[in-house]
Amino acid sequence: MILNIDRKKVEPDVVLLEMSGRITRGSESQKIEGDLGELIKEDFKKVVFDLKDVIYLDSSGIGVLLTCYSKLKKAGGSLHISGAHGIVEETLRYASVNRIVPLYPTSAEAVSSFKPV
Repeated sequence: MILNIDRKKVEPDVVLLEMSGRITRGSESQKIEGDLGELIKEDFKKVVFDLKDVIYLDSSGIGVLLTCYSKLKKAGGSLHISGAHGIVEETLRYASVNRIVPLYPTSAEAVSSFKPV
């Protein structure tokens, strides 16, 4: 199953990227980084990656999530992850991603957790 990404503007300054499928090495990872690059160019600083429909995440996927976090932070922004469950959530926690990138049960919680500018 390939990775699909739907982009939604949730608040005036928050963008939600809803992902479904698998986040693995190759074009899937490149797609995530490309979409984030476009958001940074458009000056969006608050981004939520909604993983509720992601069924698999490997070490390359973890790497791309952390790379995106780093790029957004360098641009003065913040990344939150929502909806991870099952093996995807276990993988994120096992790799201690949750110590770097905040994880939220729902996208609504992730969006509301951003501090006003």
